Amino acid sequence: MQEQDDLLTRARTWLAEDPDPETAAELAALIDANDTAELADRFSGTLQFGTAGLRGEIGAGPMRMNRSVVIRAAAGLAAYLKAQGHEGGLVVVGYDARYKSADFARDTAAVMTGAGLRAAVLPRPLPTPVLAYAIRHLGAVAGVEVTASHNPPRDNGYKVYLGDGSQIVSPADTEIAAQITAVGALADVPQPADGWLQLDEEVLEAYLTRTDAVLTPGSPRGVRTVYTAMHGVGKDVVLAAFARHGFPEPVLVAEQAEPDPAFPTVAFPNPEEPGAMDLAFAKAAEVQPDIVIANDPDADRCAVAVPDNGAWRMLRGDEVGALLAAHLVHKGAQGVFAESIVSSSLLGRIAEAAGVGYEETLTGFKWIARVEGLRYGYEEALGYCVDPEGVRDKDGITAALLVAELASVLKEQGRTLTDLLDDLAMAHGLHHTDQLSVRVSDLSVIANAMARLRAEPPTALAGLRVVSAEDLSQGTEKLPPTDGLRYYLDGDYKARVICRPSGTEPKLKCYLEVVVPVAEASDLASARTRGQEILDAVKKDLAAAMGL
Repeated sequence: MQEQDDLLTRARTWLAEDPDPETAAELAALIDANDTAELADRFSGTLQFGTAGLRGEIGAGPMRMNRSVVIRAAAGLAAYLKAQGHEGGLVVVGYDARYKSADFARDTAAVMTGAGLRAAVLPRPLPTPVLAYAIRHLGAVAGVEVTASHNPPRDNGYKVYLGDGSQIVSPADTEIAAQITAVGALADVPQPADGWLQLDEEVLEAYLTRTDAVLTPGSPRGVRTVYTAMHGVGKDVVLAAFARHGFPEPVLVAEQAEPDPAFPTVAFPNPEEPGAMDLAFAKAAEVQPDIVIANDPDADRCAVAVPDNGAWRMLRGDEVGALLAAHLVHKGAQGVFAESIVSSSLLGRIAEAAGVGYEETLTGFKWIARVEGLRYGYEEALGYCVDPEGVRDKDGITAALLVAELASVLKEQGRTLTDLLDDLAMAHGLHHTDQLSVRVSDLSVIANAMARLRAEPPTALAGLRVVSAEDLSQGTEKLPPTDGLRYYLDGDYKARVICRPSGTEPKLKCYLEVVVPVAEASDLASARTRGQEILDAVKKDLAAAMGL
């Protein structure tokens, strides 16, 4: 009974501070109903601030995304920035079109202003890359993007960038988290009603002008595209960018073109999820374009689909990553090509053959963007950084432009993206990748699976002996510690497996790769079949090893 009384006391204390009538009413109803199970879930701790910032379901209480949590996060960030000597510095705030995003952005601007910093808010819901660009364009000391990217409709998030335009990494995350913990009563956080700058369209125009750097002057621009914004904020910026550079206007998937936080046509607003691209493929079957392009809701990711025997096939992120790398090499790009450890090793072979630098990082653009001399970075989850001097993060707009240029160049030659993938397979071996991804409602399932792998590492997968098993939580010579396991398998196929919990979703992800030698074009079909057979067997054995 004492425990229940404590829970109700904490809930009433939170309710007394809640500045949002909607979440306050929600919490009051739970208290009145004495719904201790739901209250216990919402007050079981606090939403943890980490290198991905904050992300969670919208609702009342410290374990949900709401205005109280955001005000505390903003106050902690402001205190951190001032402790770093940035008193009076500028913080740029962007936001997507999800539920509460505009409220969270306004609260952040108010808190920054009240703390003695300057704040500037983007003019309307815009893609995350525009915010990442604006930080350096405006000389800001930090930036905040309110977004949950491709998470389910009820989620929202809070992504923090520092003045170099890159997402935060350790130790900044733990230092900001400590400042958030130190925030007292919300009433003691100054929140003026105005005093920040509402940016106009100049910042978007500057971003669009910067996209000129992505394309080669005079390059072909003839590709015909079907485009979906996946109910997010990408449409207007993509259309403006394509028009600016003389590409044919993309045919829109009308049902998904306008921002809608309910994401009514998809189970999950992520191009990678089953069914998410069905409407785009239906439109493509109707108008017969050369390619299909999709952004996720905050348009920092870019998905590409190609014709395939009368249907449409989504290219894997690793395939698009290799295509863009090959295109940049052909354009004479110099510098370092970088990818995360979960992405295909093909990028390293392309870089080596081209005589450009190559680096491997931990998962996430917060790491890729920090590679010294970076010219191009990608990771398999549809993220591509093709203009690091403009946007030091993944950017689904400039990636779409570069894909369109490449497809246009190939079209003029009577070739396709698929033909170039075949060329890369014959030059470097068929790098066949796949993923075992398990979405859970109980996070302990992920922890238990990882613990089981650590306690009893598999000795063989798909009949191939495990010759190397690395626990990445210990760090390596080149990589800082991260919660992950990496296995290399014996044999000619250079098979590799990496298992890790997702940093942004309740998922356990295992990334698989085999490299199948290809002597000539006639071997490609059998190589793909063989590669998939091996990966299917690896998946089966790996799931058993994890107890799933």
